[in-house]
Amino acid sequence: MQESKSFSYAAAGVDVTAGYETVDRIKPHVESTFIPGVLGSLGGFGGMFDLGAAGIENPVLISGADGVGTKLKIAFNMNKHDTVGIDCVAMCVNDIICAGAKPLFFLDYMAMGKNVPERSEKIVAGVAAGCRDAGCALIGGETAEMPGFYPDEEYDLAGFAVGAVSKDAIIDGSAIAAGDAIIGLPSSGLHSNGFSLVRRVFDVSAESLAEQIPELGKTLGEELITPTRIYVETVLGLIEAFGRDIKGLANITGGGFYENAPRCLPDGVRGKIDTKTFPRPAIFDLIEKRGDIPTRDMYNTFNMGIGLVFVVPDSRKDAVIEHLRANGEEAYIIGEICSGEKGVDVLW
Repeated sequence: MQESKSFSYAAAGVDVTAGYETVDRIKPHVESTFIPGVLGSLGGFGGMFDLGAAGIENPVLISGADGVGTKLKIAFNMNKHDTVGIDCVAMCVNDIICAGAKPLFFLDYMAMGKNVPERSEKIVAGVAAGCRDAGCALIGGETAEMPGFYPDEEYDLAGFAVGAVSKDAIIDGSAIAAGDAIIGLPSSGLHSNGFSLVRRVFDVSAESLAEQIPELGKTLGEELITPTRIYVETVLGLIEAFGRDIKGLANITGGGFYENAPRCLPDGVRGKIDTKTFPRPAIFDLIEKRGDIPTRDMYNTFNMGIGLVFVVPDSRKDAVIEHLRANGEEAYIIGEICSGEKGVDVLW
């Protein structure tokens, strides 16, 4: 690639050699995620994956795409770029596992005003860490240098995941019935949602992000930059242990409980969630108080401490909780399914 050099393009603000350096830097991170099924190597025009190697009978592909959103502003102001890639992966794989799919591969897209190879490497290292956590392969991506469109010090990050599940094992919520129990898994904090509101409530300048917040026991920046939790291993373990007893799953992202919990429900049933059944992390209390935000708006914007919910028969809820805790996982019985118009009631 050394002979590929455009002085005219460089004068316009795009350094193609920085792209080549970035590829060299990220290659070991990418290869650290390879799982059986990956074909070829980094640098081709498309990522290849042998679906037969996944060992899934009658497979159905399930995909999801998402980005990190305005949480990136926190990364810019902290000059910390090694964790937002985890958010990017998490926002995608946590969606596709709600159908029972095992994530197979991931591709990312970075767009920036100026490609700084050292920074790009940190971003992709985070993506690779998220992929390793999710058990999927990072098989490709794109880095777009766009001077004049993004400031030199800023970038956007998005991606998509593809997973597979046996056709007869798809979890679609159709078996959910009145009397079933709702179980919640804790979040790691804000995840990657609601940051436009967060940035209205807090001053997120570099100085303010470095401020120690007694209620949090850490700096504001440390709290806000905490990566989104990836639930893949826990959910796949539940499905392996309990099969069809896992009737429905919902990733609690932007829109909070009100938008996301009903997405796994069939018509004719309604979820009832009691917020007194699980702890609420201090960051949410701080946002609500400082921003003077109505409680309903909080539960309609943030995960409020529960990052993923799933529905099981009431007779199996204790066994599920015992299984999770035996595997080092905290979980809470947070509600029940009732007859009624499709939706959710959040009690506080």
